[in-house]
Amino acid sequence: MNRRRVVPRAVEEMTMGPGVEGGDPAGPGTTGLDAGMLILRLVVGLTMAAHGAQKLFGWFGGPGFTGTAHFLEQMGFRPGGLHTVLSGGSELGGGLLLALGLLTPLGAAAVTGSMVAAIATVTWENGFISAKGGYEYNLVLIASALAITLAGPGRLSLDRALGLRLSGWRWGVGAAVLAVATSAVVVSVRR
Repeated sequence: MNRRRVVPRAVEEMTMGPGVEGGDPAGPGTTGLDAGMLILRLVVGLTMAAHGAQKLFGWFGGPGFTGTAHFLEQMGFRPGGLHTVLSGGSELGGGLLLALGLLTPLGAAAVTGSMVAAIATVTWENGFISAKGGYEYNLVLIASALAITLAGPGRLSLDRALGLRLSGWRWGVGAAVLAVATSAVVVSVRR
């Protein structure tokens, strides 16, 4: 008996397929884990997309492109328009990719990179607690985005529908490294 395959198969059957009792209305083989990942992806992804839309379009009471560009220039990110596109685009695009479960590691890298840059330039100096302007909220979004990549977006995702298997340690670590590297470059050009 191959113990290395028996345990993973048993876990897979408990969480993803045969052996799950009651049949899920979302479809055959869909589990609570899949539904939970869908909820997490939608909340984190659409929250980030809304932040990007605030920066780029002024939606949801945001400053819009001109206001964000001016703010970023005051922070030393020049030209402000370019950094608005990078920041708002990462949040909007990365958030939508996460919400859809499409190219999930890329979405997670965009969200994580944007939040790492925010911590490095705005919230770190205020400490941990969000109520004091700290990085607590940013850290929760980073952890959520990377956890989605590590665990996978679930069966209720476009990655799954397209047959893309973009989850696990390699993809999670890759997303984290890409995020840190790109945010380091963006932060290093600050004047």
